[in-house]
Amino acid sequence: MKDYIEERAVSIANYIIDSNATVRQTAKAFGVSKSTVHKDVTERLTQVNPALAAEARKVLDVNKSERHIRGGLATKEKYLHQHGSMV
Repeated sequence: MKDYIEERAVSIANYIIDSNATVRQTAKAFGVSKSTVHKDVTERLTQVNPALAAEARKVLDVNKSERHIRGGLATKEKYLHQHGSMV
């Protein structure tokens, strides 16, 4: 594995842990795809730094378990914006 990929994987994991970021937020911050973020954390980082990978994985698992709630809130916000405060 190239050095810059290893460094990116470590940087991505640290960003996720420090800012409690989602895969989508992390991808946007680093200018890479969501697939790249996921692969960096789940595959590449486990070879380089398994402890850091496990810690980042915990944050991503929490975010994944809460995503349906965030989606519902976003839909509610969108509805309120479109239709005023009818709810």
